[in-house]
Amino acid sequence: MNALYPLQAEEVIVPDTLEFELPPELEATEPPEARGLSRDEVRLMVSHGPDGRLIHTCFRKLPDFLDPGDVLFINTSGTMSAALQARRENGAPVELRLSTHLPGGLWVVELRVPSGNSTEPFLGAKTGELLNLAGGATATLHAPYAHDNIVQSDRPTRLWISTLSIPESLEEYLERHGSPIHYGYVKESWPQDYYQTIYTTETGSAEMPSAGRAFTPELITRLVAGGVQIAPLILHTGVASLEADEPPYEEFYRVPPATARLVNAAHETGGRVVAVGTTVVRALETVTDGAGIAHPGEGWTNLFITPERGIRSASALLTGLHEPRSTHLAMLEALAGREHLDAAYTGALSEKYLWHEFGDLHLILR
Repeated sequence: MNALYPLQAEEVIVPDTLEFELPPELEATEPPEARGLSRDEVRLMVSHGPDGRLIHTCFRKLPDFLDPGDVLFINTSGTMSAALQARRENGAPVELRLSTHLPGGLWVVELRVPSGNSTEPFLGAKTGELLNLAGGATATLHAPYAHDNIVQSDRPTRLWISTLSIPESLEEYLERHGSPIHYGYVKESWPQDYYQTIYTTETGSAEMPSAGRAFTPELITRLVAGGVQIAPLILHTGVASLEADEPPYEEFYRVPPATARLVNAAHETGGRVVAVGTTVVRALETVTDGAGIAHPGEGWTNLFITPERGIRSASALLTGLHEPRSTHLAMLEALAGREHLDAAYTGALSEKYLWHEFGDLHLILR
């Protein structure tokens, strides 16, 4: 089930997703640690599909809602310090964000410029432009990133195919000159450790796979002691701020043979396949065939999961709370159904849950 780059694009029809107003006070502006909480003391909303029940609790209570034989599938990708300060040839400052590392030393990168206390996409770059980075490094913009492999030169873009020229290893360079990507709702810069899960094994994500942030060693020990298995995979996330009408773009994934076997074993024995994050669902769905059988594999996936397509692998999902009209909500609806999802988000707003990567979590049981 290996996917080879470049992928052939399919027609992507973005479905209507939940629309609601997200009050600014429900945006998590800092890590829970800054609010006097440990990682696993964020709130947890548990929504049950069959009867529509909502339970409001603490993430530390997660083992109470899982059974022996359930398997938690986690994304062990670590977060890069992917934001770099750069200057155009005319001296104008831009922020270059590394998104996806492609074969042949190529990168998909995003360009942004300051806007008030935040940044916004920069759409004025040119093919062949050389950007100067700190420490004598450079980035060359080769072509607009095209999802259908056809460059639309008349359409401004914030995403580019680029190569980097840096004087040291990428890891050393990013540690010295990069910073974690953050958006305007996070008012301060936080150290890289705040953007890592405790089970990171391989750095490669532009943004944190944040559904797993609340896990602690103690909590994982309790889960395993209670008969819940933990299975790893990799999906390196790209930048999240998609432009209007952009289909999902390629992200690298790796599903090991042992992980694929655990998906199939859970299905056979009646255990639940609990995906920790939408990234895990995307990777598992990429390697699960039409009969619901998971296979090991690695490559690049541009899979877009909608209610019309459905979900073949996961039977439960632990995730954050997603923004209004987000395409992630289409995946949640594919798992839970619109009525379930609408009730859950109504409850989250009413109970004043916190959104975004430093916010609260939602366990969907169907």
